[in-house]
Amino acid sequence: MAQLLILTASADTEVLPALQLLGHKFRAIPAEPASLVNAPSADLIFLDARHNLAAAKSIARLLNTTGLSTPLLAVVTEGGLAGISSEWGIADLILDTAGPAEIDARIRLALARQNEGRASEQIQTSGISIDEASYTARVHGKPLDLTFKEFALLKFLVQHPGRVFTRDQLLSEVWGYDYFGGTRTVDVHIRRLRAKLGDLESLIGTVHNVGYRFAPSPEDNFSATNR
Repeated sequence: MAQLLILTASADTEVLPALQLLGHKFRAIPAEPASLVNAPSADLIFLDARHNLAAAKSIARLLNTTGLSTPLLAVVTEGGLAGISSEWGIADLILDTAGPAEIDARIRLALARQNEGRASEQIQTSGISIDEASYTARVHGKPLDLTFKEFALLKFLVQHPGRVFTRDQLLSEVWGYDYFGGTRTVDVHIRRLRAKLGDLESLIGTVHNVGYRFAPSPEDNFSATNR
């Protein structure tokens, strides 16, 4: 059972009549910027675009501008299909005449894609967990207190297991081409990372006269779906 939010200009709960036949909980609120400020949390949002495509598109773009992380589905009439484009930034669309089976299927698929997207932001290997979405890392489940560059350096190395990078390459990839500091910066950050990794410090290996590499044990199950 999902928590659904319906954004509609008329606060009309009949935006999708067949939704009433499903077990999902839903609430309708006005599709206005003022109402969105205190909008209740939801697993998925239906946006009523049946009567005013331009207004609905504006709301959709506003939601995406604010960093919307919830799947957004536009409810349209058959005649409104031609007005939908990628500029809306929606996860899917559905006709207002859709039956309960179709509505339920689209909800399930949208939520599944959302979960897959979140999973792809997770990197796990050798006791290290990295969450790219929240810029956090953990060792054996315990959070690491990393600076932004320490996090970026760790993530980059973990995403390329076994590959050796020179200090210049790491400066370019992690700090950027416009960084004017010396390669000693890399050594300092590697030293700090090792100290914070504790008993896993050996995972960041030094290749003499070359640079550094992340070297997980052969038996470790490396999982990094978003490289």
